[in-house]
Amino acid sequence: MISLNGSSFLNKSLYGASRSFAHSQRRVSAPLVVAMSSNGRQGGRNVSVLMESTLKETRDGASVLEMDPKSTVDGGVEDVYGEHTATEDHPVTPWTVSVASGYSLLRDPHHNKGLAFTEEERDIHYLRGLLPPVVVTQELQLKKVMHNIRQYEVPLQRYMAMMDLQERNERLFYKLLIDNVEELLPVVYTPTVGEACQKYGSIFRRPQGLFISLKEKGKILEVLKNWPEKKIQVIVVTDGERILGLGDLGCQGMGIPVGKLSLYTALGGIRPSACLPVTIDVGTNNENLLEDEFYIGLRRRRATGQEYAELLHEFMDAVKQNYGEKVLIQFEDFANHNAFDLLAKYGSTHLVFNDDIQGTASVVLAGLMAALKLVGGTLAEHRFLFLGAGEAGTGIAELIALEMSKQTQAPLEETRKKIWLVDSKGLIVNSRKESLQQFKKPWAHQHEPVKELVDAVKAIKPTVLIGSSGAGRTFTKEVIEAMASFNEKPIILALSNPTSQSECTAEEAYTWSEGRAIFASGSPFDPVEYRGKVYVSGQANNAYIFPGFGLGLIISGAIRVHDDMLLAASEALATQVTEENFDKGLIYPPFTNIRKISAHIAANVAAKAYELGLATRLPQPENLVAYAESCMYSPNYGSYR
Repeated sequence: MISLNGSSFLNKSLYGASRSFAHSQRRVSAPLVVAMSSNGRQGGRNVSVLMESTLKETRDGASVLEMDPKSTVDGGVEDVYGEHTATEDHPVTPWTVSVASGYSLLRDPHHNKGLAFTEEERDIHYLRGLLPPVVVTQELQLKKVMHNIRQYEVPLQRYMAMMDLQERNERLFYKLLIDNVEELLPVVYTPTVGEACQKYGSIFRRPQGLFISLKEKGKILEVLKNWPEKKIQVIVVTDGERILGLGDLGCQGMGIPVGKLSLYTALGGIRPSACLPVTIDVGTNNENLLEDEFYIGLRRRRATGQEYAELLHEFMDAVKQNYGEKVLIQFEDFANHNAFDLLAKYGSTHLVFNDDIQGTASVVLAGLMAALKLVGGTLAEHRFLFLGAGEAGTGIAELIALEMSKQTQAPLEETRKKIWLVDSKGLIVNSRKESLQQFKKPWAHQHEPVKELVDAVKAIKPTVLIGSSGAGRTFTKEVIEAMASFNEKPIILALSNPTSQSECTAEEAYTWSEGRAIFASGSPFDPVEYRGKVYVSGQANNAYIFPGFGLGLIISGAIRVHDDMLLAASEALATQVTEENFDKGLIYPPFTNIRKISAHIAANVAAKAYELGLATRLPQPENLVAYAESCMYSPNYGSYR
């Protein structure tokens, strides 16, 4: 219950609020009731009870509606909250009770339809005069917004226009993204999201998720309860230490969870209200940000050790306590030393998924499985060389080794020997084992030390070269030519994001291999013409995997993530590549069909969850693909009564 000091203030407040409340009661079928209280928490139930109990009578029995206001301001409008006479030293109470109709409805992104409100809806919901008289379709709105976005030549301007649309009209935003996914995916996610994170403080307008900093230590559960949506199914969380290939961006890494969850909805059909972006702010070691007057995070060096671990542990416990056992927590862009530890620590107690380690691995494995149809052989008959031995590199390597072990029944220790990794110090070999980080040790094989990548290529003679280094232009002409010298069709995957960090461009891969390379990248590249032939490169984008993967976990009610689910996701994606795609040299299907692709991935993942006994939604649906599609959020406008 709200506590207000002073009976006269209580009466005046209730008088003004009761008029709004009585007016709102005529709109009994409006789409939303908003209730706020002075302490910042949602006090809808208590406020409503307070209002209803005081509408009929006041302390002396008189009707509130008949009371004559004692205090007015110019124009005869009562200053019920004391807002016009308040000073900085005299706080007011920012609480309201209103149904989302009229002006408030037009500013509610969850329900706003703009000019698409029908004549009947404009009458029912008090929109007359608040909109121009024309009524348009959602399709015409899409056409206009897309036209306007294409006028911007700078990608960051397009990103900001999309974010503005999301904050103004949620359904139109998702409809636009779904219908133009190949054009807009690079805008709302990589590569443009990288620049958005770098400049997040300058372009920050309104919060789109929860910022949990060291200041909130000891009260994270209370902070989670400040979020208005209660039925959360997916949380994407980052601490901003390793944003794409851009390094430590601190609190400004929030662009990544926001972007990822937009794709969860657009590509995987998860309801927007079920998604929660979170940034854990423990400081930053980026000196430029610490000196930037527009930086929005804590101005301190990064917390480490026990201070860091305690904050993350409190967060993980609070999430489970507030949202339950089945909420998916996706770790995003944590530095290597934390990413592996968090996944190992919470993998057995929470439903957790690291997209950099597991999602990247799954999408790359799918591309390799598809590529085998172009180059022949089985996975076990190929040799793999990685540039980069961090989260992505070791994650991909492990999943490839697991799939080979599954196919050949060979021990995992044996299948790992087909995979070689190069880090900043050269080829990972046995003689370096003592100095290696724990997650690199399984990849230390018997070989003499090799410092340079090109020399490792010539020594190992891999059939597949994978870049996950975050270092741009490291697949040099000499490296690509070496790959092409002993492979008829060398498989070259330059996975690092954003585009500036890609190990090579599509044009370089096709030109230096004389058009023989099977190429895919992390960021998109335009088609390349070489010797009269047009080459269309695939994009090994995690967006193929994680939306469908998450949907599969949700529809099955899974309580843990198992490696076999990742293999199931890879297999489902690989089967979606058609002969027409192969004819163009593609090893991934086009994004235009991504929702159907996500449904198939979700079905495969859910089936594996049921098989492993990790599913809780019983009984299992007969047709999991159809069930997945039926559970997907639709961005089409509904009708309001």
